[in-house]
Amino acid sequence: MTDTTPLFREEFVVLFNEHAPRLRRYLGRLSGDPEMAADIVQELFIRLYRRGSLPDSPAPWMISVAMNLFRNAVTKRSRRQRLLTPERAGEAHAGEGRSPDHALLAEESRRRVRGALKSLSEREQRLLLLREEGYSYRDLAEALGLNESSVGTLLARARGALKTRYEELGDAR
Repeated sequence: MTDTTPLFREEFVVLFNEHAPRLRRYLGRLSGDPEMAADIVQELFIRLYRRGSLPDSPAPWMISVAMNLFRNAVTKRSRRQRLLTPERAGEAHAGEGRSPDHALLAEESRRRVRGALKSLSEREQRLLLLREEGYSYRDLAEALGLNESSVGTLLARARGALKTRYEELGDAR
């Protein structure tokens, strides 16, 4: 185990409490697999703790590590042929306290959003999902290797592309 100072441990707990839920939601949306998301976030924080010191810019560092761990997990999962389909991930919650019609419409909307998101570039997906989790333009720029002044424009374009693709998916039915 890494020898750590009380200050590091305190800062680590603060970072964990602030970022772990956001990263789990982000990775869950990206993967469609909440268990994978939780495993990746756990591994990220184990690595951070073993590091023994906080990076100068913790949020971008955590996002970058999370994205790398996600890519590795998807590659491993694909190799093992055990893909969890997005439909199965949503089935468990589809009928809780709703009418069948409402549940069906909600699931259809989720499917269209997932389809529209998947049609975007990886950078656009990450921008939208990380921003939705409340990360700042500065964090997004550092984590994704962008100029901070271009983040707003890129987000607007990504939102426009998402909206267009979502509408196209609705018209295709």
